[in-house]
Amino acid sequence: MRSTIQQLSEEIHKRSLSPVELTRDCLTRIEKLNPHLNAFITVLAEPALADARRAEQEIQSGHYRGPLHGIPIGLKDILDTAGVRTTAASAQYKDRVPTEDAEVVRRLRAAGAIILGKQNLHEFAYGGSSLISFFGEVHNAWDPSRVAGGSSGGSATSVAAGLGLAAIGTDTAGSVRLPAAYCGVVGLKPTYGRVSARGVVPLSWSYDHVGPITNCVRDTAIMLDVIAGYDPADPGSADMPRQNYTSCLDQPLGKIRIGVLHTFFFDDLHAEVAQAIGSKGPRENQR
Repeated sequence: MRSTIQQLSEEIHKRSLSPVELTRDCLTRIEKLNPHLNAFITVLAEPALADARRAEQEIQSGHYRGPLHGIPIGLKDILDTAGVRTTAASAQYKDRVPTEDAEVVRRLRAAGAIILGKQNLHEFAYGGSSLISFFGEVHNAWDPSRVAGGSSGGSATSVAAGLGLAAIGTDTAGSVRLPAAYCGVVGLKPTYGRVSARGVVPLSWSYDHVGPITNCVRDTAIMLDVIAGYDPADPGSADMPRQNYTSCLDQPLGKIRIGVLHTFFFDDLHAEVAQAIGSKGPRENQR
């Protein structure tokens, strides 16, 4: 079972786990596995360790910022980071260095998250395989001979391989959800306007979403609690009250009806997939 933010943040808060030790462990795994997975374009080892030391000192002094404080995460290399190149996996942007953080990155830093580095993707987020990148193909953590999905392939395979506890990806037409499914992790495309897209290299302004990739649903809620909220500098941001998504997980769902479309989605379904989802394939007159 992979470690979760919920588990490790409790240990960090109780001071039974050091953010420095946790960050070093992630960096060691990156050094060992990234040559095979190609999940990261840029690794920020020294800045990450410096931030981890700062987080440890703050927590020891009683200044605990919340469940992301001291937690190492990665960023899809399409989110601007001040002073650190943001390439969108393209030769055109290979030397591009923004002067400001994306709004999501600013919120993560304010919450005490440790940024391990910038993750590989399908160039300009325009594809579903993460095979097209100036920095080389991304490989699936479970089987490097298979694709990791896209466009947030580096982010999803990084979480699956334990190269960080979470990642931030972007989703315009499945680019968080697809790689999360391919790599066996959780990916969320939030409601449009719920998470600021300011500082993200755009693919399509009115369709781009920023969302978390984690090991479990509760970790996704923890991430969303930090990154969601109104950004007056983003024209697409929704000025609405922010929920506490983590607490919502403990509320009863009540009566819910779930509809499963068999037509089209289950047509010519591969037998192995049908068995995995407990279906025998398309059924007549079922909608």
